[in-house]
Amino acid sequence: MTIATRFTELLSLRHPIASAPMGGEAGGALAAAVSDGGGLGLVGGGRGDREWVERELRLVTERTSAPWGVGFLSWAIDRAVLDHALSFRPAAVVLSFGDPAPLAAAVRDSGAVLIVQVTDTEEARRALDAGADVLVAQGSDAGGHCAAQGTGTLSFVPTVVDLAGAVPVLAAGGIADGRAVAAALTLGASGAMIGTRFEATRESLVLDGVNRALLDAVGADTEVDRTLDIARDAPWPQEYPARILRNAFVDRWRGRDEELRDDAAALREYRAAAARGDLAVLPVWAGQAVDRVTEISPAADLVATLAAEAEAALRRITLRES
Repeated sequence: MTIATRFTELLSLRHPIASAPMGGEAGGALAAAVSDGGGLGLVGGGRGDREWVERELRLVTERTSAPWGVGFLSWAIDRAVLDHALSFRPAAVVLSFGDPAPLAAAVRDSGAVLIVQVTDTEEARRALDAGADVLVAQGSDAGGHCAAQGTGTLSFVPTVVDLAGAVPVLAAGGIADGRAVAAALTLGASGAMIGTRFEATRESLVLDGVNRALLDAVGADTEVDRTLDIARDAPWPQEYPARILRNAFVDRWRGRDEELRDDAAALREYRAAAARGDLAVLPVWAGQAVDRVTEISPAADLVATLAAEAEAALRRITLRES
């Protein structure tokens, strides 16, 4: 059983699976492995550090001839960095968190598929107006940055599917095994964009210790707040807090964000610990499906496993209904 969707046809993929463009963690090696596995591997360009983007895009082009893409934050990316990334001829570009309109034409004129991640229906309409070829409906289950007043993936995806019409939609948030991929497909999505599960792969650029933290965590260990963005001096828009694993620093400052902003000594202490790679303070991005991170896999093998699990789940549904 092969799962063909509008998304797989649009990008000539074997499987309706994309790895999320996790800023700083999804580099060229991870994207290449996912693409070689039959999914869409995405480099996480984040705010657009040119040197980092240059290095990782060279790496992905050296390692795979399969379709791959790159993702950027709409609120932060510099047009010159985007243009440089487009010179590497990605098959797709993902724009997330912010208005895609100022950048959409450049992406589409390059021949790349324009994928826009959305967190509410207003963003979805804006993305469609900007000419998005694919929408990513990110539910509040997701790890990393998300909508402050987000809707769960199960509720949000069908709403975006109905709104998008003929435009393919990927589900994102709380998807960490093939059963969840199959569920997304039954909701009308054309595939899934998966973050936390690909964070825990051999090719991910996470710091030492993050994989163990993900393996040991459960969904109840996550929370959504802005505390670590404040501590890191990361200028994220107010409407996008982040889902992280709780740590000692978050426990210490929970509910006291404004006090933290004004505490220069605490901020210096945080940044010194962060510079040492101390996971007692650093953010570990994790979605609510982190329970299902049970091993550290090669990314290509993970794509195959997710696809096989999704096919088996859909087959079981078909058999039960027949």
